[in-house]
Amino acid sequence: MKVILLKDVKGQGKCDEIIEVSDGYANNFLIKNKLAVPYSKKSKEVLDNELEIRRINEDKLIDNCQKIANELNSKELIFKLKAGKDGKTFGTISSKQIQEELKKIGYKIDKKTIHLNYALDSLGVHKVEIELHKKVKFEINIHIIEK
Repeated sequence: MKVILLKDVKGQGKCDEIIEVSDGYANNFLIKNKLAVPYSKKSKEVLDNELEIRRINEDKLIDNCQKIANELNSKELIFKLKAGKDGKTFGTISSKQIQEELKKIGYKIDKKTIHLNYALDSLGVHKVEIELHKKVKFEINIHIIEK
């Protein structure tokens, strides 16, 4: 019996795949537990429409992320820290602080998308990567000046 998986099933397949399984397994386990639906022309059409809607939504999300990335690419965030000799600061700038500063200028960005490759603990300009989507990454300048 052919079925369309609604969720990932270990050892069988991933969500939205069309697989061939025995009638008993399909009826007594997959369909009964709402893990799959029987394959038919109608269910195939529904699957195709759902995949198309997801693709369109994904494209819109990527476009929005790219728009934000283009706007922020030219921005520079300025932070003030107390500094000692040789430009070494007392403290560091965290992704949470960067997120809060971005929020002040009108951008709601999750701190988990801000990737700090090293501790921002010295005066000067540092480049920080932000990954809004797996296809949209950009760098923003973080300028640390003495208080």
